[in-house]
Amino acid sequence: MSTEKVYPMTQEGKEKLEQELEYLKAVKRKEVVERIKIARSFGDLSENSEYDSAKEEQAFVEGRIGTIEAMIRNAKIIEEDNSNVVSLGKTVAFIELPDGEEETYTIVGSAEADPFEGKISNDSPIAKSLLGKEVNDEVTVQTPGGEMQVKIVSIK
Repeated sequence: MSTEKVYPMTQEGKEKLEQELEYLKAVKRKEVVERIKIARSFGDLSENSEYDSAKEEQAFVEGRIGTIEAMIRNAKIIEEDNSNVVSLGKTVAFIELPDGEEETYTIVGSAEADPFEGKISNDSPIAKSLLGKEVNDEVTVQTPGGEMQVKIVSIK
């Protein structure tokens, strides 16, 4: 019996994955097959970079489809938790001590982490040091640049 990885995620994160999967299967897969057909028509496949590139893209698309299907199959939806403790699915605001600016992150499963959207993985150093903490707690966060002290301002 294989134990597949569980992917904790929000309902919204799962829906985004389902949309991407639908797009890959309905649109991207057909585009790649079409590119391969066109490239084949150019003749000699041994020196056909169009063909090679299309085949590589096909392998990538199929790989991504497999990955997303596994993530959806093993998704564990994060339940709303009304406690005041930092946990998966919560948005945490903190300030760097002594006088840093306020930063806000939502802690999500690795499948939907997107630092540019302020969504950090529960496996990240920042999230690991904040999980289980409460408002007004002062926490030491390990970062690639060393330790930083933060104070949790709010948890939503």
